[in-house]
Amino acid sequence: MPFLRERNGRWSAPKIVAFVLVCLPALWLAWLTATGGLGPRPFNEAIHQTGSWAVRFLLLSLAVTPARRIFGAPKLILTRRTIGVAAFAYAALHLTLYGFDQKLDIVKIASEIALRVYLTIGFVAFLGLTALAITSTDGMVRRLGGPRWQALHRLAYPIAVLAILHFLMQTKLDVTESIMMAGFLAWLLLYRVAYRTVGDLGPLRLGLLAIAAAIMTALGEAAWYGVTTGVDPTLVLAANLDVSFGLRPAAWVLVVGLAVAILAALRAVIPFGKIPSGKPLRGGADRRAPLPARATASPGAGGGTR
Repeated sequence: MPFLRERNGRWSAPKIVAFVLVCLPALWLAWLTATGGLGPRPFNEAIHQTGSWAVRFLLLSLAVTPARRIFGAPKLILTRRTIGVAAFAYAALHLTLYGFDQKLDIVKIASEIALRVYLTIGFVAFLGLTALAITSTDGMVRRLGGPRWQALHRLAYPIAVLAILHFLMQTKLDVTESIMMAGFLAWLLLYRVAYRTVGDLGPLRLGLLAIAAAIMTALGEAAWYGVTTGVDPTLVLAANLDVSFGLRPAAWVLVVGLAVAILAALRAVIPFGKIPSGKPLRGGADRRAPLPARATASPGAGGGTR
């Protein structure tokens, strides 16, 4: 398995761990299928599960770059291609299972995709993931050239928006997870904008980022319910203050975002080593010349400057 090795031919522990982890949901789904654990509508449940994991892995692939910068973990970059390809694989399985559920009636499948907006959106997202997966190899990086390859793989962000919109629109009742995924994507997008604006983000800015993403999540959830069900948005917003039935999506986004800020603060107190971020800190705190970003093949995550 050459994709689990470093460029020098040695086995890569981060790549192996990532590969094992992305395979676990598929193995669990296979076990549930074999034991009848998918419920009375196994195809529908399998379609839902594979689609959910496709979105999760897509967001995880986008989270690799912020994580390596914040936690000073350069080896994380080695996992990005594996996670990104996993997002495509689960999306492909998601579409394949849908095709079998429709008895492989190509005409019906095509008409459903064309006529149902949420299916159209999902299919466009899948085509985007396909393009990223096809161009994920080192050979394609060389063939396209670094700048063009990076520009192509920056499409992972709009693809993620489409994937989550598809997730939201196809959910019939409980949109908790899809709203939460939208909140995490909001954090990732805000981080990207903040990093390009001010450079590396310290614990305080990461805390503010978590609060901003949580507010966006709460407002988005209220707006979604207001538009789709007619529920008073203020009631949805008020529900965020009631934890008797568990945390709302905005609360989870806040908890995870603040956890990142706290870990960043701990790292500042107990440093585990520093990595060049590709962008010097503002105010002259870091006078080292930024290292050139090395293009790394990873669908759903872009190049080294993502």
